[in-house]
Amino acid sequence: MKGILALVCFLPCLTSGTQLSFPGEGEPWEVPSFYSVSDSEIKSVSETLYSADVNKATSREIVLNLQHKISSDQTGAGQDYASQKLFSYVDEDALFSKPTFARLLALLNNYERMTGKEEVVTTSESQEVDAFLDEIFQTQVMEKLTQFFLSKGIYLSENDFKADLKKMWFGLYSRSKGVAMDSSGFEHVFHGEIKSRKISGFHNWVHYYELEKNGQINYLSYSYDGPWTGYPDIMAFQYRWTGYLKSVGSFFIGSSPEFELAVYTLCYKTRPNKLCTLSLGGKSAQIQTYSWTNSEYGAGKRYLASSYPNSP
Repeated sequence: MKGILALVCFLPCLTSGTQLSFPGEGEPWEVPSFYSVSDSEIKSVSETLYSADVNKATSREIVLNLQHKISSDQTGAGQDYASQKLFSYVDEDALFSKPTFARLLALLNNYERMTGKEEVVTTSESQEVDAFLDEIFQTQVMEKLTQFFLSKGIYLSENDFKADLKKMWFGLYSRSKGVAMDSSGFEHVFHGEIKSRKISGFHNWVHYYELEKNGQINYLSYSYDGPWTGYPDIMAFQYRWTGYLKSVGSFFIGSSPEFELAVYTLCYKTRPNKLCTLSLGGKSAQIQTYSWTNSEYGAGKRYLASSYPNSP
């Protein structure tokens, strides 16, 4: 089988001049340049992931209080137009008892939000990461994404995909010019950071809700509410995290952790550093991804720097 694969891969490389190496068991598979994923395929698989998200919230499990909408030219002012919290109600018993939500919540207290401060990963925290990945890979969402990646030759096996995803999302790098290994893609996207006295990243609704519930977030206004009438929805709003401002924070609302990780990874692997157009419930959505260019893992692979829903 490896001989057949080598021949198939070798022929296009003769014409392109691309050097090719084959990973061993458990090593991540780099997408060769001659593999392509069309826009229509991305839209199709994103609809599959959307339908497979059985752990998403229902309209009865989350109630929002959006209050005041502002225009795009007002987002940087940081003015407080909302007298009440964004989340009026979340059915924690129904949602947070689900295994993937519970595993996510266990991770959210593992990070130092200030860039420039070293992230020390304890044995317990490393085990929590593995438990989270084990849990999400048991879901239909990650099963469908894995099948798609294998069908396109992006990875050789589920183990290859899982190993690469862990490094891509949880591998540490420095956002402080080498002062400290202080960041990862997961920390930036799901937890959020403070850099240059502003909120950096922070695109996960579960963490936002937990902080708002505990009085650490002050909701100010919203600037975008997507066309979806149920969950997941996409929204952008303004808020302060213990005084630090996020002028435009875009979020999936009501989605499961596995859905967010899946669509972000889909876009990062197929449209890195670009806008990636999805179809979710027949409606268009765009994801922006960025790779971390200052360090790498494996054979020239890039850590994920950021990924979030684009808000018009």
